[in-house]
Amino acid sequence: MRILEVGPRDGLQNEKTTLTLDQREVLIQKLLESGLSDIEIGSFVKAESIPQLAHTYELAKKVVPFKKKKFPQKKLWAFVPNEKGLERALETQIDGVSFFCATSETFTHKNINRTFPELKTLLTNLKKQLPKKFPNRVYLSTLVYCPFEGIIKPIQVFKWIDFLLNLGFDEIALSDTTGHAHPQNLKPIFKKLTRSYKLKNFALHFHDTRGTALLNTYVALEEGFQKFDSSLGGLGGCPYAPGATGNLATEDLLYLLQSQGKSKNISLSNLTDTSFLLEKYLGKTLPCRILQTIRCSTNKTNKD
Repeated sequence: MRILEVGPRDGLQNEKTTLTLDQREVLIQKLLESGLSDIEIGSFVKAESIPQLAHTYELAKKVVPFKKKKFPQKKLWAFVPNEKGLERALETQIDGVSFFCATSETFTHKNINRTFPELKTLLTNLKKQLPKKFPNRVYLSTLVYCPFEGIIKPIQVFKWIDFLLNLGFDEIALSDTTGHAHPQNLKPIFKKLTRSYKLKNFALHFHDTRGTALLNTYVALEEGFQKFDSSLGGLGGCPYAPGATGNLATEDLLYLLQSQGKSKNISLSNLTDTSFLLEKYLGKTLPCRILQTIRCSTNKTNKD
């Protein structure tokens, strides 16, 4: 079982408050100390594109040596939009990189200003530029719905899955960008994946816009999926998907997994403490249900 924490990247990218470099560094250190094995620390995009993730290069230069010294078996990941971003990411000795893809051409154009043919060329070049056996994954966004094109048919999903696997990418993160996924529209995707593909090549990335992220996760666990993305405190959203809200909360996911005897090496209490610290940084209350439970029992707020 593996949790990839995306809070420092996907979680922060849509926030009105921009954390300082020191605050982001503290956040990542605490996430490592909680027992999480995989953390996406930021994105090598232009500062003007996503100001909240500016200076990821400098951040990586701080946290990568810390991780290598104290937690050498763990992995720090970064999102990379293009060849130049990959070049800079590799300079920091990051452990793994993530790339973008989407089933919707409109969403692709709004996100990275490329057509489908241009995206395929980009992904082909990025894969060639990767060092041999360097850990990599691709987010396949708009899994079941696009805010601009509407419902996505499974055939569109599997065309991209086959393309990405044929290129040789390690992992595809099937991403419910807008939170429209539910067990019924996931059923045909899961059915074909479990029948015709190796599940080890897939992770699931759910947003909780309509309150279905944890339900979808439970169904996926029953189908045999073992890799999930989540965000500390349920932080998240997408600047290119109007109305999309937070990710599946890491604490809520962990509670579910630990109730089944999984992921016992991760400290839920350390994660909730880190989320309360993050609330102070952001000056807001996070939507995670475990945090809400703690607040009800202790009257804890982000002003404490």
